[in-house]
Amino acid sequence: MFKTTKVFSGFSVNDIQKAKQFYGETLGLEVSESNGLLTLNIAGGTKIVVYPKPNHTPATFTILNFPVDQIDAAVSRLKERGVRFERYDQPGFKTDDKGIFRGGGPLIAWFKDPAGNILSVIEQK
Repeated sequence: MFKTTKVFSGFSVNDIQKAKQFYGETLGLEVSESNGLLTLNIAGGTKIVVYPKPNHTPATFTILNFPVDQIDAAVSRLKERGVRFERYDQPGFKTDDKGIFRGGGPLIAWFKDPAGNILSVIEQK
């Protein structure tokens, strides 16, 4: 039934203007705004809708993963733009001083948007 449908995803934020600045300026994505909604125009033609929700509750899981060639360089560039990386220190699961998890599997670092939603950069060569 949906085999040829161009699916898109969406998530909520509590402040569209802060989201527009963060996704457009801080992360450097192409962002458009229409009818009170943001559209993140991702490489390859993917579109993600960001909508306002007054009683927004941040996602407790990663909503967007950004693949990068070199995670250390990406983390450094994002830190220069004011992004703060999450730090985790649990048995068997610990991020390093940069906020990068190097404990097996792909290298990954998590950060939050202004609405508290969790995002990541993940190294994929």
